[in-house]
Amino acid sequence: VQLQASGGGLVQAGGSLRLSCAASGGTFSSYDMGWFRQAPGKEREFVATISWRGTFVSYADSVKGRFTISRDNNKNTVYLQMNSLKPEDTAVYYCGAKYSGPSGRAFEYGHWGQGTQVTVSS
Repeated sequence: VQLQASGGGLVQAGGSLRLSCAASGGTFSSYDMGWFRQAPGKEREFVATISWRGTFVSYADSVKGRFTISRDNNKNTVYLQMNSLKPEDTAVYYCGAKYSGPSGRAFEYGHWGQGTQVTVSS
C-alpha cells in the first residue's frame, strides 16, 4: 500500500489543522493505521493509532484530549484532527500502516507515507 500524507502547514498556537493520509494500491480497510511525528534532532514518536474498523483508538499522553484520529474506509483515508496546537507539536507528521493490531511502536509499521510538515508558532 502507498500512503500520501497532506494537510500540514503553519498555524498559530491554539489553532487547528486536519491531516489526511490517503492510501492506494492495497486493501486499506485491512490495515491498522497510525500517526507519528518527528521533530528535528529527535526520534520518531507515536501520536495516535486506530484499528482497521475504527473501533479502537489510542493516543500519546501529550496529545490526548486535543487530537482525534479517525478513518473513512470508503475513501481509503485516515485523518488526524489537531486542535489547541502548541509550539511543541511542531514536527513532520507521518502516517503508517500495519497488520495485526493498532500499535504505538513505529518499528511495527511496514508502510509509511512521505510526511507532512506542521509548524506551530507561538
